[in-house]
Amino acid sequence: QVQLVESGGGLVQAGDSLRLSCVASGRTFSNYYMGWFRQAPGKEREFVTSISRSGSITWDAGFVKGRFTISRDNAKNTVYLQMNSLKPEDTAAYYCAASSKVLVNRADNSRDANYEWWGQGTQVTVST
Repeated sequence: QVQLVESGGGLVQAGDSLRLSCVASGRTFSNYYMGWFRQAPGKEREFVTSISRSGSITWDAGFVKGRFTISRDNAKNTVYLQMNSLKPEDTAAYYCAASSKVLVNRADNSRDANYEWWGQGTQVTVST
C-alpha cells in the first residue's frame, strides 16, 4: 500500500506560478512511476505529466507545452509539479498517482488505469 498526500495548491492569478508536492509513504518510493493528473469541474480526469522511477524520463500532455515540469526526490519520497505561466483553464483538482508497472511510453503513462494509488487531490484555481 502506498499513501500519497498532495499539497501546494491555491488561488493564483493568470501568469503566476505554483509548485505542487506529493509525499509518498508506505513502500519504497523509487519503485514507482509517478504521475500528475487533473480534473476540472464537469470534465473527465486528464493526464498532465509523469516521471520514471529514476527521474531520468518524463512524459507530458500536449497542453503542458513547457509550462509545467515534473521532478522527484527519491530521498525525500516526494514528487513535484512546477507550474508556470498558469492560465484560467488550468483550474482543476490536481492528483498525484503511483504505478508499480513499467510504463514505457506516453500512452502507458497517460492511462489512469495503470496507476494503483492516488492522493486526495489539491485544488488549483487560476483567476483572470
